[in-house]
Amino acid sequence: MNSYEHLFSPIQIGTTTVKNRVFMPPISTNLADKGYVTDELVEHYAARAKGGVGLIITEVTTVEPTYIYLPGDMSICDDSYIPGWKKLTDAVHKYGAKILPQLFHPAYMAFPIPGTPQLIAPSNVGPYYAKEAPRAVTIEELKVIIRQFGEAAFRVKQAGGDGVEIHAAHAHGLLGGFLSPLYNKRTDAYGGDIHGRLRLTLEVIEEVRKMCGKDFIIDVRISGDEYTDGGQNLNDAVYVAKQLEKAGVDFIHVSGGTTIMRGSSIPAPGTPMGSHSKVGEEIKKQVSIPVATVGRITEPWFAEELIANGKADICMIGRANLCDPEFVQKACEGREDEIRPCIGCLRCLNGIMFGKRVACTVNPSLELENEDNIPVAQEKKQVLVIGGGPAGMEAAFVAKKRGHEVVLCEKGDSLGGLVKLAAVPIAKQELTKVIQYMERKLIREGVEIRLNCEVTEEMLKNEFAGYEVIAGTGADPIVVNAFTAFKHCVTADDILAGKAFAGRKVVVIGGGSVGCETADYLAPLVNDLFPRNREIILLEMADGIMLQESGPGRSLLTQRMMKKGIQIHCKAKVEKVEAEKIYYTENGEEHCISDADTLVLAMGYLPDSKLEETLQKANVSYHLIGDAKKVGNIKDAITEGYQIAREI
Repeated sequence: MNSYEHLFSPIQIGTTTVKNRVFMPPISTNLADKGYVTDELVEHYAARAKGGVGLIITEVTTVEPTYIYLPGDMSICDDSYIPGWKKLTDAVHKYGAKILPQLFHPAYMAFPIPGTPQLIAPSNVGPYYAKEAPRAVTIEELKVIIRQFGEAAFRVKQAGGDGVEIHAAHAHGLLGGFLSPLYNKRTDAYGGDIHGRLRLTLEVIEEVRKMCGKDFIIDVRISGDEYTDGGQNLNDAVYVAKQLEKAGVDFIHVSGGTTIMRGSSIPAPGTPMGSHSKVGEEIKKQVSIPVATVGRITEPWFAEELIANGKADICMIGRANLCDPEFVQKACEGREDEIRPCIGCLRCLNGIMFGKRVACTVNPSLELENEDNIPVAQEKKQVLVIGGGPAGMEAAFVAKKRGHEVVLCEKGDSLGGLVKLAAVPIAKQELTKVIQYMERKLIREGVEIRLNCEVTEEMLKNEFAGYEVIAGTGADPIVVNAFTAFKHCVTADDILAGKAFAGRKVVVIGGGSVGCETADYLAPLVNDLFPRNREIILLEMADGIMLQESGPGRSLLTQRMMKKGIQIHCKAKVEKVEAEKIYYTENGEEHCISDADTLVLAMGYLPDSKLEETLQKANVSYHLIGDAKKVGNIKDAITEGYQIAREI
């Protein structure tokens, strides 16, 4: 039953009819081979087309060979790329979807592969992390680049593509840089006011239309607001959108922010859905061509609301379709509970800049073979999974799907393991959806689940004799015995589980993710010196906090901690703890905190080894997974559970 009549209604884009209003925006995958389309890329996009997406915009596709954006980027800079693109367009069209590449010139955002010449830019202004300033591109070079965009688009048409997206957003790449006052400091015809900054994009559009004709979709991606001082603002973007419509663009993809200001273009986890919908709504009021909105649209009800309420014509749903290729089909059929939830963690992007393939925390495999189509086992076995955390739940599901007889035992009264605690801090609520989703799929698959069931040596030798055992019993917080001398010493887990309550002045030892999230959780929401506010001090031995994390989530958490007045001390080593005092050294100086009420330990975890000892005594065949094997994150746990179960 279709509960989303607006979302799944067709839409006219130029002369092309698209079957619904769920479009997939560009998401880098690193699945290309030196720019060429691979079988993995074809399968990746075909799976989303099969899952019901109306139109797919591929990842960055470069139009010339000199500057590489990412190691596994796509390209269509010469005719040798056309056969691969033909294979890709045919695969997507098979399921009634349309496909456009995102044409892009990386310019000053190019990957610094050895041998790459000095990077070009609108001016000699580059990103803060650059090792040298770029050079300003010349007008003669711009003429060549404009032609290259047109030729690239024509190759797309030859390969059967339905059109192209021209990337001019996020102060990113050549066109985005020319549009943004942050990077465009030119004083010639391509700089200065909005008309000069927009000129290059308009000339690219003109060239593409001349080369490809009117029966070819041209979409331009812009930032509705760069959300930063000195950047392009909403007033600029409204005017830009009007000029794009006059230039013959078929629809406008309204994003926001910049790639350099973390969290502005790609929203952090825990932030509101529809991060750029307000600027898109304002632009939609001023143009008559369709407007697409993008940014953390992860649930079908919300996408329906955006369109039904007139805030957008199209919803770009990216990471949710990456997480679950059948997102659209499941929503259309009323199977929302079966949609694999995107938690917005952005681990899909973490390794991209380092050449790693795209990955997902909740979807353990984006390969050709995955948990949705994994073959049944040739030999059926009896499998006992001990531990109902994410690793154990995934292992039990995959083992059952492969035809094994599976029993899952969890000593607690509910499934979820440490993820239940991980969901407690601010902006981590999405993790509750993962537990719900994984439990529902276990029930649908018919896995026998035993709660409040601690597996003993006797049970292993008798009831479960002959079973293949998968053990995912998690990890325990590291507790330094000397620190427990403090009058009120607890672990971060105790705080998050509600087993302990912190006093007014709290010292947290450990500046990793758990320590920072716990400090943020305990701190007052507003740093207004109210007498009953808590005072939080965080002590971290390393040079910085959360050094293993990156991206918008880390950035937003750090900003919150600073706004709340949490006192962060790095290179701070706790030397001694007494009942009333905490001694630490920082930069060679000794300090003493003598008025703290609570000491919170967040110094990491160690695998729980007690079960392995029991398994060894029972002399059974077993596999350790998740934190029971090596402490990691939720992505590591789910992936390991999947990998072990597919091999049994």
